Amino acid sequence: MNRVHEMPFGAQLLPGGGARFRLWAPSAQRVELIRSAGPDVGAATMQPLSDGWFELTVARADTQTRYAFRVDGGATVPDPASRWNPQDVHATSALTNPLVYEWPDAAWRGRPWHEAVIYELHVGCLTSEGSFLAAIERLDDLVALGVTAIELMPVADFPGRRGWGYDGVLPFAPEAAYGPPDDLKRLVAAAHERGLMVLLDVVYNHFGPDGNYLHVYAQRFFNADVQTPWGAAINFDGAMSRMVRDFFIHNALYWIEEFHFDGLRIDAVHAMHDGSALHFIDELAQAVRAGPGRKRHVHIVLENDVNDARRLGRDAATGEPLLASAQWNDDVHHALHVMVSGETDGYYIDFATEPQRLFGRALAEGFAYQGQPSVFRHGKPHGTPSTQLPPLAFVNSTQTHDQVGNRAFGDRIAALAAEQNREQALRAFVACVLLSPSPPMLFMGEEYAASTPFLYFCDFEGELAQAVTGGRRNEFGRFKRFSDPAVRNRIPDPNHPDTFERSKLKWAERTTVAHAPWLALYTELLTIRREHLMPRLAAAKSGVFQVSGAGLLALQWPLGDGCTLHLLANLADTPAPQAPSPSGLIVYHSHPLGDALPPWSVRASLQQL
Repeated sequence: MNRVHEMPFGAQLLPGGGARFRLWAPSAQRVELIRSAGPDVGAATMQPLSDGWFELTVARADTQTRYAFRVDGGATVPDPASRWNPQDVHATSALTNPLVYEWPDAAWRGRPWHEAVIYELHVGCLTSEGSFLAAIERLDDLVALGVTAIELMPVADFPGRRGWGYDGVLPFAPEAAYGPPDDLKRLVAAAHERGLMVLLDVVYNHFGPDGNYLHVYAQRFFNADVQTPWGAAINFDGAMSRMVRDFFIHNALYWIEEFHFDGLRIDAVHAMHDGSALHFIDELAQAVRAGPGRKRHVHIVLENDVNDARRLGRDAATGEPLLASAQWNDDVHHALHVMVSGETDGYYIDFATEPQRLFGRALAEGFAYQGQPSVFRHGKPHGTPSTQLPPLAFVNSTQTHDQVGNRAFGDRIAALAAEQNREQALRAFVACVLLSPSPPMLFMGEEYAASTPFLYFCDFEGELAQAVTGGRRNEFGRFKRFSDPAVRNRIPDPNHPDTFERSKLKWAERTTVAHAPWLALYTELLTIRREHLMPRLAAAKSGVFQVSGAGLLALQWPLGDGCTLHLLANLADTPAPQAPSPSGLIVYHSHPLGDALPPWSVRASLQQL
């Protein structure tokens, strides 16, 4: 089976031979196609069409063709819709033939969302080789762990060979440092062979600071009246915004159709500026559901820092998502982080006073903040009501790439727990997250308390590299422990290759004395989730919670087969002497059963009504 997504832009081999090249360049007067390798080389003037389009069909072209566009006799730029830029983002684009790859997964229809157990990973740091093909070697380990979906951090081509992926500038071209496009397809196919969904993190709210040439020939791609931390905002609602919206909607469909991804995680929806009657994200979700989503399970997951629940609604008759399948729920992480680490800096201040209650509310109802005043936001209301939504609308985690990598030294929460002698507390929180109905997400290596940090790294050059390094260190200057410049200078240089190398996982740790117990815990909890909870989660409903005593948290959720899931946790350093009796079949208990709940203990049970 072959797969290709047809697009109105970019380069495309034609069935009868030759190729068509198209570029949307409304700011340009003249565009030339420059071919530097392949059957023909040299420059050829492209034909101007209406609405800022330029097009040229050539009789001789193949996969050896390397091409770029010269704008108004000046800058030579890569194709913004390049399917592959093998020599990085400033070099020529490669003409590819997506129909060459033979897909072996014709019968794959994905998995329903209630089966999701997500493993977020960075391709470059998952293995020592840091490639798409090397990632395949770890898939069996993830299946054995209990993972059902992997989520790749962005792979859109970014400058250099090291980066998180959020500074991508060629959204259609897989990062060349990880391998050619067909290697990414092999990774997706290998995951499907093992029953794993594959989600892709995409960035539609900005481009990176190096290698974005759209300003040269398509100034209308941006809205200069709206400035963001990354420069002018993407033009989703102004003049000529139709083509901008189509560019990203095609990108979403391209990854899902041509690369057979099972869904997308869309970065920073809150940073998109769109006053249209139909918001860009809504249009994108509708296109996915009306297209590939009609034939197989395709999931849209959002990141939205403002706790906005309006895109998480369900169809009243079927229970299926109307737009997004789910949204990251950072409130769960923030509350447990405060209790494990004791930190209350920055946004953690909102969770400093009642972390146990807020943790319980986030597990049971979705958001902890559903319109209440936020201290971090100077008293402004934060969030929207979420109790009307099912648990499946929220992705919960104990850590993510953001919450680890945005720390000065990339500390994982297990390292913070060990530092504070809070390992038992962390084990309790892990049990609560993995045994709650919401889809859990693990950040790579957390399942064995990896010793390796996950640092912020990039591969910029010159003045930009110096600015990023200095800015990274100075942004921590507002924290007391980094007030001394000498201390700040110890923060790893994002551009140094060693910063990237230190962030790579060491898989051999999994079997050592210090790490194997963590792996055993995660495996046990995910086995319980698969056997006892997963079959009942499709129709799970919003839960209720109660906090009593020093830290006794009782939660319950109605599940789809008439069962009620009860979770009872003692989130305190002292025993809870009058714990309620377990209800129904006990599926997990962290400590021997008794009348009292020991410190940092968790019980889960299923009660048939």
